[in-house]
Amino acid sequence: MNELHVLLVTAISLGFIHTLLGPDHYLPFIVLSKARKWSLSKTLWITFFGGVGHIVGSVVLGITGVALGISVSKLEMIEASRSNLVAWMLIVFGFFYTIFGVIKYLRNGHHAHLPKFLLPKSIRRYRHLPTTEIEEAKEDTTRLTPWILFLIFVFGPCEVLIPLLIYPASQHNMFGVFAVAMLFGIATISTMLFTVFIGFKGTSLTLFKKSEKYMHMIAGLVILFLGLGIRFWGW
Repeated sequence: MNELHVLLVTAISLGFIHTLLGPDHYLPFIVLSKARKWSLSKTLWITFFGGVGHIVGSVVLGITGVALGISVSKLEMIEASRSNLVAWMLIVFGFFYTIFGVIKYLRNGHHAHLPKFLLPKSIRRYRHLPTTEIEEAKEDTTRLTPWILFLIFVFGPCEVLIPLLIYPASQHNMFGVFAVAMLFGIATISTMLFTVFIGFKGTSLTLFKKSEKYMHMIAGLVILFLGLGIRFWGW
């Protein structure tokens, strides 16, 4: 087995392992699919495009770095800074989505026993309306959520991919660069899709459906803690 073959096998292995060990690669899609009531096909398509953005961002960085003669250590520093950026993006998104979830919970009729003065003005205004009318009174933001996820994943680093790209690039082996990036990407995206599929099916159990009214809050908290874990606990 020559060096390129070893590199390709390593790319596939690392694509699978780094995705499986990184909950940020699949948990946001699973919890948001439940909160937003996405179908399985829509969830998988959103996951697919998020994965593509995730891979392309690092491939472009790696190839550009090699072309400009940037060292591996500097490229890894750039990837580390991207990791911090993504962590903060997840924290901010998770925080505001949790707030949205709390408001959604109150607005959907789960505030019946709360004093009026504890409710936001927007909820007080619609308190006398049935839940369906309240839902119609506010614009649905579902279409924005996939774009936010996509943007986060475009900035998301693939630290393990950069060193894999450096060797064939330094040998001016563009086929090697393409093959490594392609196989790593296929392994990563396939693992994301498979994990999201399993998570989607698993959270469709009857027992889980009892928590539907809390799903927006749960989704926000999961994303928030993922961001905190990446930024402060080295996930």
